[in-house]
Amino acid sequence: MEKLPDLEENSHKKFSDWHDILSESINTAEVLAKYLPVDISTIRKVTECYPMRINPYYLSLMINKGDHLRKQAVPDLKEIEDISGSDDPSCEERQSPVPNLTHRYPDRALFMVSNQCALYCRFCMRKRKVGRPFTVTDSTINAGMEWIRKNNTIHEVILSGGDPLLLEDDEIDRILGRLRSIKHVEIIRIHSRIPCTLPQRITKNLADTIRQHHPLFVNTHFNHPDEITKEAAAACAILSDAGIPLGCQTVLLKGVNDTPHVMQTLMKKLLTIRIRPYYIHHPDLVRGTSHFRTTIKEGLGIIRSLHGYVSGLCVPQYMIDLPGGGGKVPLLPEYIQSVSDEKLQIENFRGEIYNYPETIV
Repeated sequence: MEKLPDLEENSHKKFSDWHDILSESINTAEVLAKYLPVDISTIRKVTECYPMRINPYYLSLMINKGDHLRKQAVPDLKEIEDISGSDDPSCEERQSPVPNLTHRYPDRALFMVSNQCALYCRFCMRKRKVGRPFTVTDSTINAGMEWIRKNNTIHEVILSGGDPLLLEDDEIDRILGRLRSIKHVEIIRIHSRIPCTLPQRITKNLADTIRQHHPLFVNTHFNHPDEITKEAAAACAILSDAGIPLGCQTVLLKGVNDTPHVMQTLMKKLLTIRIRPYYIHHPDLVRGTSHFRTTIKEGLGIIRSLHGYVSGLCVPQYMIDLPGGGGKVPLLPEYIQSVSDEKLQIENFRGEIYNYPETIV
């Protein structure tokens, strides 16, 4: 395999701007094969159905850190061989009163304002839409804004995609400003993987733009401790220093983070860069992603490995998104062993049984 040092570790630092890094992204099998030992015919087949984008920054991590990062970014033949699940198992389209806006919960709306990402994750819940042309337009954004304006039960709007932070600063400012002009919208959330996959995008100007629209929260997305780099830490510091609270929505992925040690390490490292673990998502039943799914029993075991062994600040909720549009539901390991009128028998994190009085004397 030809060695091309331009995209080796730290080579992304030669770019002066995040646009330059993104413009050098790999999206063909032939170019990827220059850096990683991949089957060109396999990559071609998969990318005919699901696009690929690997930017130089994340490629440098893949080259130097190993297979657990490559699995997230390199197309796999299993994606097009998978006949289980569906393109839209959580029925976002069915619960969309206008294109790219999902209204599932009474007081919230999820608003897709970008169809682009800095890295096209192979486990993406929106494989059907992300990276496709014309899925997000000025028309769909205008329609979403108008729907939110007319529905005064909506108190919170989640900007998602794709990745909202791949928009230009002035466009982000316009979208946030339009939402802020709607009196009944109290809280805005931005869901973005950019601090992990293209941290150079997080600039002081971006943070200053976002901070004008508080109260606003950013939920980002790290799946492995090796994604928490100096660059990622610096990006998160810029956001935190602007008073923007950060949370993390991790996806439980087979072969990536499905061990207690990896998940404990990830949760603890998130706190060191001022990110509060928020959710661990069980992978949705999306066609083309079944090779990433563990069992729910395994997921509950990983959550149990966190309770008592790491700070409570490190313990997120373990969530499944019910197929058919039922929404997200938290799952917990079972600690209550028995209940009577007098007492509960409860197992602690060490497996020891304790009695807890139920009656008040």
